[in-house]
Amino acid sequence: MQIENILKSLGIENQNSGAAIGSKWLSSSDKTITSYSPVDGKKIGSVTSASNKDYEACILASQEAFNDWRMLPAPQRGEMVRQFGEALRSKKEALGSLVSYEMGKSFQEGLGEVQEMIDICDFAVGLSRQLHGLTMHSERPMHRMYEQYHPIGIVGIISAFNFPVAVWAWNTALAWICGDVCIWKPSEKAPLCAIACQKIIAEVLDANNLHGGISTLVIGDAEIGELISADKRIPLVSATGSTRMGKSVGKVVGERLGKSLLELGGNNAVILTPNSDLKMVIPALVFGAVGTTGQRCTSTRRLIIHENIYEDVKNALVNAYKQLKIGNPLDESNHVGPLIDNDAVEMYLEAIELAKSEGANIIVDGGKLEGEGYESNCYVKPVIAEAKNEFNIVQHETFAPILYLIKYKGDVKAAIDIQNDVPQGLSSAIMTTDMREQEKFLSHLGSDCGIANVNIGTSGAEIGGAFGGEKETGGGRESGSDAWKVYMRRQTNTINWGTSLPLAQGIKFDL
Repeated sequence: MQIENILKSLGIENQNSGAAIGSKWLSSSDKTITSYSPVDGKKIGSVTSASNKDYEACILASQEAFNDWRMLPAPQRGEMVRQFGEALRSKKEALGSLVSYEMGKSFQEGLGEVQEMIDICDFAVGLSRQLHGLTMHSERPMHRMYEQYHPIGIVGIISAFNFPVAVWAWNTALAWICGDVCIWKPSEKAPLCAIACQKIIAEVLDANNLHGGISTLVIGDAEIGELISADKRIPLVSATGSTRMGKSVGKVVGERLGKSLLELGGNNAVILTPNSDLKMVIPALVFGAVGTTGQRCTSTRRLIIHENIYEDVKNALVNAYKQLKIGNPLDESNHVGPLIDNDAVEMYLEAIELAKSEGANIIVDGGKLEGEGYESNCYVKPVIAEAKNEFNIVQHETFAPILYLIKYKGDVKAAIDIQNDVPQGLSSAIMTTDMREQEKFLSHLGSDCGIANVNIGTSGAEIGGAFGGEKETGGGRESGSDAWKVYMRRQTNTINWGTSLPLAQGIKFDL
């Protein structure tokens, strides 16, 4: 499908505004963001950045919409989300193609990202009938205690380029069924993906005669993110991106005593013990390292391999990397697409040089690809390097396909200690057929990450479980399980249905 046809099918062939209240598009700015595809370097389109005036209009519309939206019963809100999921199903191929072309991930991964949006809508629809609290026994006679959850208000969403549509849906689907409204600041590196999403939800809102302020869009640079972070009218800010960005957002939101949901950097490791089934795990390791060109927060960065199997694993990986095909991600025969832009390529090249300067041994060489098919200058070769965990570059997350091999001796505890000895704590995995190694890894003595897997890789989380990590990953949880609770305010209620008013803790206060 040609990009012109993709844009047309998504209703954005003539779109140039980057701010919207439902289906109402605003334009009071003269600043322009131009989107170039990392696939071929061609211009996809230009978007007018949201101005401060546009932002304020979106906030006021969000406040107005919240007053009505929260009054609808949650199952009715769920019905809107169900319709949104159906709309995504009808646009899956087109939106997946745009994700692939604008961001640079493979077509199958683009489709998979839209499928995540559909899945979280399905999850949220069921959840709309299960926003339950608890009932507790009171210590006072003829008293009843319980807790309930109320809508929190406007949810600010700041998302990153690597998942330009799915992370927004993770947040909005849950926030909407909770009775909240959303204002979205997407990555300026993938603005057309965001516009496509806004077009789809706007059609659903209009079809149901719902206020456009339920979903507002403000595309822009870091200044828009700063406005969201500092705005006291936004009780919750969900931000996905680098640890540096997250620290800035968390500080500003914290200073006004707002709530923040932070999904930040990862430095994910897979432990391979002598009990690993190497035939099974090699494909998962390669995909974890090179999928999305190493630009997932859950990408595998480190392999911690027992010395007894180290050479076998290394040789198998080197052989597998020889079979990788690098090229246009819309061609399903290719395994690796481009990095997002030239700045990402420069960071990749710098990381390789830093690794070498610290003593890393490059066993699968990297570099930028040039020539026919690589005109965007964003294509690079995946790298494998033998390194030590204490190297500064290994402690740092590089958003690129660079995999570090680290050898360990002794039992699995030694490998777990290496895995945990980085600032980040997002995703982790162990490859073993030994139950004791598995259980130690999953226990409180094991992985300190928010995600810990056995015999699968570090990437590819399902929406049914809460997604997020610890330490410099930010501590936030999105998507499944009870992650919905962060989008609501919690309230404890006590009802006295008796004829006297006893005080708690047996306190006497006689007049």
